[in-house]
Amino acid sequence: MKHSRGEKLTDLMTLVRLPNLLVVAMTMMLMRYAIIRPLLGAMPVNLAGDPVISTIMTFRLGWIDFVILVVSTCLITAAGYVINDYFDIRADLINRGSIIVGNTITRRMAMMYHNIFNVLGVIGGTYVSARVGFVWMGIFFVLISGLLWFYSTTYKRQLLVGNVIVALLVALVPMVVVVYDAGPIYRYYSQAAVDFPGVAILFWWVGGFALFAFMTTLLREIIKDMEDCKGDRETGRKTLPVISGLSVCRVIVVILALATIILLYIVWKRYLHDMITLIYISLLLALPLAIVIYRVITAREKQHLHFASTLMKLVMLSGILYSLVAGAIITSGNIAWNVF
Repeated sequence: MKHSRGEKLTDLMTLVRLPNLLVVAMTMMLMRYAIIRPLLGAMPVNLAGDPVISTIMTFRLGWIDFVILVVSTCLITAAGYVINDYFDIRADLINRGSIIVGNTITRRMAMMYHNIFNVLGVIGGTYVSARVGFVWMGIFFVLISGLLWFYSTTYKRQLLVGNVIVALLVALVPMVVVVYDAGPIYRYYSQAAVDFPGVAILFWWVGGFALFAFMTTLLREIIKDMEDCKGDRETGRKTLPVISGLSVCRVIVVILALATIILLYIVWKRYLHDMITLIYISLLLALPLAIVIYRVITAREKQHLHFASTLMKLVMLSGILYSLVAGAIITSGNIAWNVF
C-alpha cells in the first residue's frame, strides 16, 4: 500500500514527537531568558579599570550559538524517539494497536532518520562546545546519543533502569543551558570584574527545575509502564509493573508524588516566601499531583492510568512555565540572595 507524502510527513512529525521537541526547545529558552538572564541582571559587578565601571552581567554566548545548541539538543532527542519506536514495533502493536515504523515509514527510512538526526546533533553540539572554549564537551552529545540507543535496545527492558535513565535525560535539558552559559560567563567576569559573585546561583536555580523534571518524569514513566503492562509482559520486558505488580507500583507512585509535593513546599518556605508562588504551587502542581495519586490508586482500567499519565504531562508543563513567575520575582528583587 502506497502512502502519500503528506501522510509520511505527518507520521514523521508524530514519530519524532514534535510537541515534545517544542517543549524541549521552550524549556531551554525559558531557562535562559526567564531564569538565567534575570539572575545576571540582579547581580551587578564592577569591571576593573580606571575608572571602575559598574554594570550588570550579560550572556557571553551569542544567541545564534544558543539556537544551534537548542536545535542540536532537539535533534538528538528526535533521534532517540525514532530508535525507540524502531525497536518497539511489537509492543506498540499490542499496547496501541498501530505503528508508524514498518508502516508509513519503513524500518530502513527510520534508521536513516535516526542517523541523520544524530550526526547533525553531534556536529551542532560540538560546534557550540568549541565556541565556549570546551570542544571536549562535544563528547557529551555522542554519549547521550549512545545512551538513547542502548536505552531502546536494552535498558528500557530492565527493572527501573530505563525509567531512571529517561528521568535523568529530561533533567539534563535545563542543565545543558546553564552549563553552556555559565562557563563563558565565569571565564570572562572572573578576570574582568573586581567583585565577581560567581555562577553558583545559576546552577542552584536551574538545578531546582532539573530536580522537579527528574521527579515528575520518573513518576510519569512508572505510570506509563503500568499502562503498558500487558504489552511489556508479552514482549518479555522486566519493567516494574511486570516484576512487582501494580500494587507495588501504586505505592511507589504515591511516595514519589508526595515527595515531590513536600519538596515544592520546602523550597517555597526556605527560599521564596511569596504568595504568588504558594498559589501557583498549590493550584497548578500540588493539586494535580494529588489527583494523579487518587487516579492511580483507584485505577481499574487502562484509560484511568492514561488520564493520570496525561495529567502528569500538564504538571511537568506547569513546572516549566513557573520559570516565568520566578523570573518576575527575581527581577522584582524579592529574593533573599544570602540563603543560596
